[in-house]
Formats: sequence, C-alpha cells, structure tokens
Amino acid sequence: MNKDSKRREALLYHAKPTPGKIQVVPTKKYATQRDLSLAYSPGVAEPCLEIAKDVNNVYKYTAKGNLVAVISNGTAVLGLGDIGPEASKPVMEGKGLLFKIFADIDVFDIEIGTKDIEEFIQTVKNIAPTFGGINLEDIKAPESFEIERRLVEELNIPVMHDDQHGTAIISSAALINALELADKKAEDVKMVVSGAGSAALACADLYILLGVKLENILMFNSKGVLTKNNPSLSVLQQKYAKDIEPVSLEEAMVGADIFLGLSSADVLSAQMLLTMAENPIVFAMANPNPEIDYNLAIATRKDVIMATGRSDHPNQVNNVLGFPYIFRGALDVRATKINEAMKMAAVKALALLAKESVPEQVNVAYGATKLGFGKEYIIPKPFDPRLITIVAPAVAKAAMDSGVALNPITDWNKYEEELLARLGNDNKMVRLITNRAKIDPKRIVFPEAEHINVLKAAQIVLEEGIGVPILLGNKEIILELMNELGFDANVEIIDPKTKEEDARRNQFATIYWESRKRKGISLYDAQRVMRERNYFAAMMVNVGEADGLVTGHSRSYSSVVKPMLQLIGKAPGASIVATSNIMMTSRGPMFLSDTAININPTADELAKIAIMTAKTSRMFGVEPVIAMVSYSNFGSSSFENATKVRDAVAYLHENHPDMIVDGEIQVDFALNSEMLKEKFPFSKLAGKQVNTLIFPNLDAANITYKLLKELNKSESIGPVMLGMGKPVHIFQLGASVEEMVNMTAIAVIHAQEMEKKKTTLSSKS
Repeated sequence: MNKDSKRREALLYHAKPTPGKIQVVPTKKYATQRDLSLAYSPGVAEPCLEIAKDVNNVYKYTAKGNLVAVISNGTAVLGLGDIGPEASKPVMEGKGLLFKIFADIDVFDIEIGTKDIEEFIQTVKNIAPTFGGINLEDIKAPESFEIERRLVEELNIPVMHDDQHGTAIISSAALINALELADKKAEDVKMVVSGAGSAALACADLYILLGVKLENILMFNSKGVLTKNNPSLSVLQQKYAKDIEPVSLEEAMVGADIFLGLSSADVLSAQMLLTMAENPIVFAMANPNPEIDYNLAIATRKDVIMATGRSDHPNQVNNVLGFPYIFRGALDVRATKINEAMKMAAVKALALLAKESVPEQVNVAYGATKLGFGKEYIIPKPFDPRLITIVAPAVAKAAMDSGVALNPITDWNKYEEELLARLGNDNKMVRLITNRAKIDPKRIVFPEAEHINVLKAAQIVLEEGIGVPILLGNKEIILELMNELGFDANVEIIDPKTKEEDARRNQFATIYWESRKRKGISLYDAQRVMRERNYFAAMMVNVGEADGLVTGHSRSYSSVVKPMLQLIGKAPGASIVATSNIMMTSRGPMFLSDTAININPTADELAKIAIMTAKTSRMFGVEPVIAMVSYSNFGSSSFENATKVRDAVAYLHENHPDMIVDGEIQVDFALNSEMLKEKFPFSKLAGKQVNTLIFPNLDAANITYKLLKELNKSESIGPVMLGMGKPVHIFQLGASVEEMVNMTAIAVIHAQEMEKKKTTLSSKS
C-alpha cells in the first residue's frame, strides 16, 4: 500500500461509520416513561439527595467508580511532538479504547487547551469530582513531572502519568527476571542508560527501588553523558549526573551488565555489545526501531538477555501489561492515589506471572509449543488472560496495605470472579487469530479477486503479514482495481481461462478426472470445470501450489461447497463435514455449530459435530464447555428433535467422558449459570460457563448466528469448515472485508496445523 492509500485508510477508520472510536452507552433501561422518570426528573432527585448527605454515595449511585479521565494538552504526542490538544484527541480516544477492552474501564478523554502548569492543574482539579481516576498522557517533560506530583498530592483519587511509569513498571518486572537468569544481584550491576527523558528517568528511579545503586548508573542524553558541570540539566536529570570527565557511550559500555535504551535506533553497535559483561541484559526500547536490532544482538552474543518495545520479538515491553490493571485494582478499592507500593506490587506480580505455567490460549496466540520462563520469556504476553486476575488484585492489596484504600476488598474469591466476568468485554479472539497467523504466513488463493472487496481483503492479508495471497481472475481487471486501491505489491495473478494456463489446466483436469472417472465425470467435463476459478483454486491446494483457499463472497454457499467436497474431500477419519461460527459476544467467544451444511443431522452426526467443534476451539486455546441445545430440558420432551440431541449426549458421555458436554437443554438455561445451577444441579455444565452451542438442525444454528450478528452487532468469524482434508474456507455471500480477512487468518492457521501434524507424523515414522 502506498503512502497516500495508508493515509486514506487511517482517516477512513477514524471517520467512518461514526467519527471517533468511543461512545457513551446507557447501562439502565430507558424504554418506558417510567424508566425515563427514574433516570431523570423526578426520580433522579433521590440519589442526588443521598450523595448530598454523604459524598461517598457518589460511588454507589453513579459511574464515577469505573470512570477514568485520559487527559492531555497534546504537547508530547507519540512521535508527533507538540501538535495541540485537538490533534491529540484521536490518541486519547485510543487510550480509552485500551482501558475498556483490557480492563473494562470506561473513559472520557479530556483535551486541555493550555501549556501553563498552574492552569492545567487547576482545570484537572476542577473536573476531578466526575472521575474515579486520572490518567495523564502525552504531556511534555519537565512540566509532566510537576503536574503529576501536584495532582497526586492535591487530589484524593488515583493519578498516574503512564508515559513516565508504564514502561518503568513493565521493564522493572523484566529486570527482576533477567537478573535471576543472569545470576546477578541488583546491587552489584553496572547500568548504562541511553536516553534521559521522562520514561528513562522513571525506569531508573524504579530500578533503584529494586536495588540498583545510583552510583552504578551512567545516563546519556543526545549530547552525551550527564555530568555535574552541565547547567542545562533538569532537576530530575541532575540526580543521575556524575562528577566525572565526559566519556563516550562506547567507553561506558565496557564491562556494563545492563543497557537500558529509551533513545533512538542503532545507537548501540555490535562491537559495544561484545564489550559488555557476561550474560548482558539489553533493554532496547526505542520505537519503532530499537537501539540495536534484535537479530543482530542475539547473533552477536548468545548469552544476551534482550527485551524491546516490538511485538515481533520476544519480551515486548508493552505498557498495556500494566496501566489497565493498575487502574482496575486502584478503582476497585477506591484508592486515593497510586503510590510506589502499588507500582511495585504490579512489578512483582508481572515478574512472578512469567514463571507460572502458560495457558494454552497464550501458546496458541504466539504459535509456541510451550512458552516457559527463560531468556525469551521474562515478562508475560499481552494476550495472557490471567493479567487482570493477577495484577489488579496485587495492586488492590498494596493499596489496602499502604493505607490508601477507602473500600477494602474482603472476599478475594468473589473479586476474582468479578474480574473474570469483565474479560468477556475484551474479545481477544480476533487479535489472537491474526497474531497466530502472522507467525507463519501461508499461500492462500483468492478465486474471486475481480471483486474489489475481495481484493481489499487480500491487500490487508498481505500488508498485515497474515498470509501471501494468490489472485485468480482477469489480470487486466485485477490490475486496474489494484491501482484504484493503491495495492502496488508484487503478487501472483492467475487467469485460469487464458492460453498461458493451458498446460496447468489440463494437468489439473487429468488429476481430477482420474479421481472421479468412476463417478460420472468425463475428461471433457474435467477440462471444462477447470476453467472455473473455484475448481482451479481447489486443485492448486490439492497439488501443493497453494496452502489454502478462501472463497464464496459472490456466490451462494451451496454452489461453492460442491466443488470443494468433490475436489478436496474429507480429512482422514472424518465421516462428515460441518461448520462452526465463532461469535464475539459480551461474555467472550462462543462457538456455534453447525451453521451452514448439515440440514437435519442425526444423533450420531450431532455427536461428531460436537467432537469436531471441540477440536477447533482447542486449536484457538479455548477449552470447550458444550451445551447440546434444544427446545426441551433433560427429557422434558419425547419428540424426535429432542430425543436425537439426548442420544447424542448419551453417546458423548459414554465414549468421551472427559468432554464437558451436556443436554438436551434450552439455550437460556445453558447460558444462565445461576438458573442452570438452581434447576439442574446434576448437569455437567453446572457451575461452568458455556462457550459452545451445538444446535439440533441447520435452521436453528443459522438463524441464531445471523440474529446475533445483526441485532447485537456481534462480530462473527465463519462459517469455519470442520472435517475438510485441506485448508478450505467459504465466506457467506456478501461477507465484509473484515470477515474475509478473519477467515483468511483461519485458513492460514488451519494450514499451520496441518503442516505441524504432517511434520509430527513424518518424524514418528
């Protein structure tokens, strides 16, 4: 994608369909006049009077307790500098989005039109009664230090400048574990810091609390090492100034144990790295390019322990590991501030979490067989679902122990359950899928590349590193559309109808005819259908010229399924083919099967659909909890549609006793754990959260998933093909660009799994 196209795409994302990235959503009923009279006048007077009696009641009757202000004056925005408050608003909205999806915290972004410290502080103090916490963002140093210090002192709600403390907290956790792996003690190490801005100063301050000695830290800014005779240094920088003659970074690195980089790309050379002490610790966190390239560093020193700010390397120092959960814990105990004890609690919780066994969901997200504590895993991954239940309680407890919690937690088990319930608001599945695909992109055929939306999807797949698209269709039309989209990459384009493809088309036809000649297919028939792109694409996958295919945007599902079943066929051991849709709901991902193929499956087929769906959910790190749904509950009906579900469950209980599956059960009981536990305590689903629904027929499954998609605006991935011999996945007619990108990622993951299975089998033989 050229620069203009990227610019246009970014602008469209923020402008359409609704300007901005966040909105206010009512949390109470408002359908009737009675509802409105309670929401506003006259009913609203009652909570107002209660708050007037006791101001602490504001937490009981309003959203204050879960509302954070993200506040900036736009003086230090990302890498853009001083661009003003209005121009900073998209960034502040983005920070609000992260708060919501990772910790279920609501945000109002506030952009303040002043650079005067006193005016800024007074403005924040004046609006503070609205909020449960204040997140300061993108305010330039040294003003940011004074603003934060004053607001922490003068307000009675949590205040934190994440730019200063976020990197410090995450990298401190990494440092604890890196020192352990390097067999070094904090008080003994020599540290060199490249960068003397707010983040570098905050990191060094926190490292000192971990035991690193101030006299062992040499700090550099863009002009050189900080020395006592430099009058341009700020008060905070003077703390790290040394009474020495100036030395170069190259000289300082000799014998250093730790290099901390928060400066600019490539300031640390391979030669400098070679002069460091044994088991050197290198935190090169300049973005987008670190102070030394990761691959160069590990090639130069096999004993290096390295972290960067990048997601494509191990040990990413990512602020999202900290701020959502720090504020979550602070809000939940109504902390009056975020103090050093709370920050250190977050540090230690993150460090300890990296030593725990990693959930399969995290292994799946990062394409790892088994992540484990070591040089390439010294801090948790952002996808780790345990972060909210580990970091937030640690921060909350530290607030209580340090005397700043006004609403102490008494039931920690209940609190953990509440935190887990919040996870449903962060639908990580799409990010998990795309992240997993990017680890090992595969060649995916797009037989409908003459359609502009399909081409858009292929463009995103390539540019995001999800896969390598192969485009089928009229080359002139495709190139014209690519030009319109600014899709200027060098991709393979094939038109099966042209003379150029005669040899390959005839080869494919012969292979197809050999497999179907006793099933009514003549060689002429085979040659004719190979001019059709779906047949041609399927044969490309069959013969290994592509790893998978995605199609169906412009044709009915049934017409596209037919050639796939004829050419690709079922996987070894599979007796049926089915589909599952992954629905992104407020309670987390839900797997719904069979949504597209089997019209009225038998009890045996339902059991097989359940087994295949369970395997698919595990492929994405989700342990299946399966409800076999019906209009009846556990034998309340003797009609065939209910009894076949009951028979399927009986088969699964007998032959797959380890599966968490039960039914037949009505869908409201399946999804309402309280109702289920009360009415059917004997069920294998009692006390568990169902995440997979197997429907008795196609009508029920297809209607349900489309209803969820349109009425609740639940994002859908699918229908994902189950039981196919190759990675073939079919869109619903008219699928959106986003849906097609997600389905392509599924095809890539499917291809990865098949390759892994093939490698395992060949190694055993």
